[in-house]
Order: sequence, then structure tokens, then C-alpha cells
Amino acid sequence: MFFKKVLYYINPLNLFKRNKDQDVNLRMMHGINKISFLVFFLCIIFMVIRYVTR
Repeated sequence: MFFKKVLYYINPLNLFKRNKDQDVNLRMMHGINKISFLVFFLCIIFMVIRYVTR
């Protein structure tokens, strides 16, 4: 279940997908959560690459 949610967040097609049942504030909150998750994921990849190359 966790990995399914991670793959959902990583998929760029789902990044700007709108859900009609949600109000604006909830959509903004989910959008910010997706962006922060992607930044965190990129930072982890960067740290691993940096660790491996040293």
C-alpha cells in the first residue's frame, strides 16, 4: 500500500490531476504535499549519488 502511494506521487501525470470533489484549499494542500515529497525524493537520490561517488 505504501509503495503504491509512492508510485502514485512519482507519476508526473498525477501531479496536476484535479479531483472535482475537493475544495480549493484541500487541492492546494495535496499539491504542496506532492511537491514536498518530490523534493525530498530528489534530495535522497542526490545524497546517495554523492555518497557513492566519494
